[in-house]
Amino acid sequence: MAINPKKHEMPNQEPLVRARNFDEVALGYSEEIAIAEAERCITCKNQPCVSGCPVNIDIPNFISKIKDGKFQDAYNVISLSSSLPAVCGRVCPQETQCESKCTLGIKFEPVGIGRLERFVADWHNQNSKELPQKAESNGHKVAIVGSGPSGLTCAGDLAKSGYDVTVFEALHLAGGVLVYGIPEFRLPKPIVAKEVDTLKSLGVKIETNVVIGKTLTIDELFDMGFESVFIGSGAGLPNFMGIPGESLKGVYSANEFLTRSNLMKSYLQTPETPIMKGGKVAVVGGGNVAMDAARTALRLGADKVYIVYRRSMDELPARKEEVEHAIEEGIDFKLLNNPVEILGYNNPDNPRDEKNGFVTGMKCIKMELGEPDERGRRRPVEIPNSEFTLDVDTVIISIGTSPNPLIKNTTDNLEVNRWGGIVVTEDGLTSREGVYAGGDAVTGAATVISAMGAGKTAAKAIDEYLKNK
Repeated sequence: MAINPKKHEMPNQEPLVRARNFDEVALGYSEEIAIAEAERCITCKNQPCVSGCPVNIDIPNFISKIKDGKFQDAYNVISLSSSLPAVCGRVCPQETQCESKCTLGIKFEPVGIGRLERFVADWHNQNSKELPQKAESNGHKVAIVGSGPSGLTCAGDLAKSGYDVTVFEALHLAGGVLVYGIPEFRLPKPIVAKEVDTLKSLGVKIETNVVIGKTLTIDELFDMGFESVFIGSGAGLPNFMGIPGESLKGVYSANEFLTRSNLMKSYLQTPETPIMKGGKVAVVGGGNVAMDAARTALRLGADKVYIVYRRSMDELPARKEEVEHAIEEGIDFKLLNNPVEILGYNNPDNPRDEKNGFVTGMKCIKMELGEPDERGRRRPVEIPNSEFTLDVDTVIISIGTSPNPLIKNTTDNLEVNRWGGIVVTEDGLTSREGVYAGGDAVTGAATVISAMGAGKTAAKAIDEYLKNK
């Protein structure tokens, strides 16, 4: 049978409809499409796709189950390696990971591995009521700091091995960046809640509104009887450009903007806490978070949304799919431009208040690409006398995040590097015995699946550490 050279399209909402609602953009494969896509897999003997997965899912095996229509069996295969399959099927950059290794991709488009993972997870959530069995206790207690992807993965793997696991979350909802950072139209909140409930059924306990470093310290966790600690607190400290006007009202970090939208439920049709009413918005940056912020602003009622990025379309770090969706929805890409000043006027109620004026525009300068930098990307260079003003009243800065410095205060002997990332060995061990770390708290902002991979690595190391201890 001839192989279809292209992966099956993902059904989506129409662009002009979805641009004004927060319903999930991608509608998911049907059973028939999923089987047809699975049949494109040629079942390689060397299984290169597995090596591209940070959590080493047995991809050929679960795809083989889909071919046979055994969707629950496919879910069981994925669950052996991943604690968050419905999440990963939606937000992981499979095109640069497992799908980039697909042998079929040498001649044709690779198998839609991510789309199939999402299908399997959704099928399970819709059709199976069976909860995983709690493992027999081994008598050891482990604390997890942060309920994001690395923390939840580490917790799930340890719980499956019989550990008494408690996750401490600073906010009032479990899920970390999955609930406060990723917008509803890409990752609906009930999907995350379902994954968290699955972990709870394994015996994982979750304590919210606990800020490690303030409410409790790592030292106090050990005093409470925990024998090991995993830090998966993410990278929640936003970076700014250091240009004039960043203290004006109407300037957000993407972190703050998305957190407000998600946790204040501004995505509801009639929100009690709206954070935007019309106007023109500029989002500075070109990554996935910038796309999320721009598309969220559009859905919250912005009249016009710009992406301002200092390189060209070829250098945009965001996923191709997210960029295409943003363009389809009408977001205007101002490429090869860089902000130099945010303009504003003073508070009319207090003319002397110079720090709390309101945004009226953003001065930018045009750029061109020069010689490659140390990472091989062509360095953007300013074009003299090319300044212009973009007419906007909201500016969202999305140029990256760093680990929160609060973590440094949790214990005296926790080594961090110059930008605040926790220093660890290959298996996630920090400079303090019994304390492990992984995900964005170590690497800075990265992908959900890489954070999950770090959580798995640390769980294995903690298991070995406590067995030997």
